[in-house]
Amino acid sequence: MQGKIEKGIAGFYYVHVPQEGIYECKAKGVFRNQKVKPLVGDDVEIAVLDQEKMVGTIVSLYPRRNTLVRPAVANIDQALVIFAVTDPLPNLNLLDRFLITMEQQKVDTVICFNKRDLAKEEQLAELEECYAVCGYPVIFSSNSTLDGMEEVKEVLTGKTTVLAGPSGVGKSSLLNQLNPEANMEVGSISEKIRRGKHTTRHSELFYIEELGEDTYVFDTPGFTSLYLTELEAEELKDYFVEFEEYQKACRFKGCVHLQEPDCAVKQALEQGKISPSRYKNYTALYWELYGKKKY
Repeated sequence: MQGKIEKGIAGFYYVHVPQEGIYECKAKGVFRNQKVKPLVGDDVEIAVLDQEKMVGTIVSLYPRRNTLVRPAVANIDQALVIFAVTDPLPNLNLLDRFLITMEQQKVDTVICFNKRDLAKEEQLAELEECYAVCGYPVIFSSNSTLDGMEEVKEVLTGKTTVLAGPSGVGKSSLLNQLNPEANMEVGSISEKIRRGKHTTRHSELFYIEELGEDTYVFDTPGFTSLYLTELEAEELKDYFVEFEEYQKACRFKGCVHLQEPDCAVKQALEQGKISPSRYKNYTALYWELYGKKKY
């Protein structure tokens, strides 16, 4: 019987089998011997041990299309990264780190800025101009007014999507709108540091029946930091997608768009074709990676 792992806690895996329900499973010892750990999102074959109690054993894993390290999940079609427009204000350096991570793993990303009802129109326009020009779809939503909810549903339909973003931006509230049975705990904002309190403590996959048989959504623990790994400073430019159309015209092959003369990317920046915010984050991340290489 084939299913998909929705949740893994303390050695137990909860496997959703279409038309059947959720089976509580242990993994065969062979996985441990082979040092293979089943992940949330894995497509698996299970043997049913007790049909009445919905208990089984995972006997094999199907090949993974991809694997994310943080969050540790498998078989992702896309990411929906959620930041608040305000309360808390979006950390765009953190957002850019996430986008780079998804570009590294060739996972398409949609950006959702939540709490639009609390924001001014200028804030919305500035964010859309910054990221839409890079080719990332941008949705503005509100869990309070349900603005943008139909756009979110359209993006999710028929795909396996990982919801990601810092705590306190409304990920769990959004999931509750999509799937009331999820009944996710909703966190508050720390008054002292205006940062969300963690409410999601493990990655969990939810089947969104309303949107069709192939629609699954991961809820993942919120993150407040994200470190770029397995990336050299000189490679960073390749993950800022808006640089691509300009860097071919740079005077020097391998130009990193910082101090070189006749740099087409810097010229595009001066002409307003590249976001100053994105370029500022690129510069900061470049020197961060350069410093790691040095030591």
